[in-house]
Amino acid sequence: MIQRALVVGGGVGGMSTAITLRKLGISVDLIDLDPQWRVYGAGITITGATLRAFKALGILDAVAERAYTGDGIQVCDVNGNPLHLVPTPAAVGEDTPGCGGIMRPILHKILSDETLKLGTQVRLGLTVDGINSDAEGVDVRFSDGSTGRYDLLVGADGVFSRVRTLLFPDAPRPRYTGQCVWRIVAPRPASITRRHFFLGGPAKVGLTPVSDDEMYMFYLETTEKRTPLPDEQLPQELRRLMSGYGGILAELRDNLGPQSRVVLRPLEGFLLPRPWQKGKAILIGDAAHPTTPQLASGAGLAVEDALVLGEELAHGISVDETLVRFMDRRYERCRLVVENSLEIGRREQECAPAEVQTRIVQESLQVLAQPI
Repeated sequence: MIQRALVVGGGVGGMSTAITLRKLGISVDLIDLDPQWRVYGAGITITGATLRAFKALGILDAVAERAYTGDGIQVCDVNGNPLHLVPTPAAVGEDTPGCGGIMRPILHKILSDETLKLGTQVRLGLTVDGINSDAEGVDVRFSDGSTGRYDLLVGADGVFSRVRTLLFPDAPRPRYTGQCVWRIVAPRPASITRRHFFLGGPAKVGLTPVSDDEMYMFYLETTEKRTPLPDEQLPQELRRLMSGYGGILAELRDNLGPQSRVVLRPLEGFLLPRPWQKGKAILIGDAAHPTTPQLASGAGLAVEDALVLGEELAHGISVDETLVRFMDRRYERCRLVVENSLEIGRREQECAPAEVQTRIVQESLQVLAQPI
């Protein structure tokens, strides 16, 4: 059984890994490059499979108390007229809902509180500059010049992973998919009782409740990769893009102004070929399989990675065999999410009929509901 582990990256995957390993009695150091351990973005959508993962991690009650949970995606036209309902299956064998939504800072607070409560040693403003794995463990040189030795290193440091670069310098890089996502947070009216997609216009638009009184909207713009805009210009540009939409989207557009919290991000992703491990080091989450948000599964996959790693470590076998077993369980599931998300994005960019866009969403969610 390993005694000491290093987790690089203090996001969803890294914190979930720290929580899982601490419950196994493993001493965990967690480092994050951000000295303030902040989280960026608006809300995130949660699938039924992600809710199952939260339950296994032990945070479902805390999430459900502060988030939205429900079932189904209402597909509408550009004026908000209902077209059809996409089912969101609950995870097989669970009594959890089929989907949900939560603000990123709230999820970060829930996970960080649990991470610290369990005794993880957290060091901030720090990354790794060198990794040397041998038959017994892994030596690490940190960016502040200090060093450490561990039985296991978990790289959970995101889409532009430093650990991935050190382990696999020739690995593919994240690539722009042809879409940018705009997000805003807004008050949630009583009429929004579940997730919504608005299809048939120049872009896919969606609404996800994230609490009893808030929701977030996303707008998926097909465009050449944008030059970053000053924050003060974002509301005006989003207003321009949303011209032609009616109903609640028109209300959201007309309310955009200096007070609006608008987040603009390019969509980038890829699937790292096998293996994700080298010696006593393994990549998880966005460091290994950064996905676009079309299946709302990036965070869920990262939590699952942590849980599966913990399950395999609990068998008490060697680290090398543990990491091979981890790969065998995770690769195809993560591949499906990355490739199907990219395919949905291609269909969105082609302005495919609504049923063509949502069919692959429904099929993918049914697969993800199966046991991991």
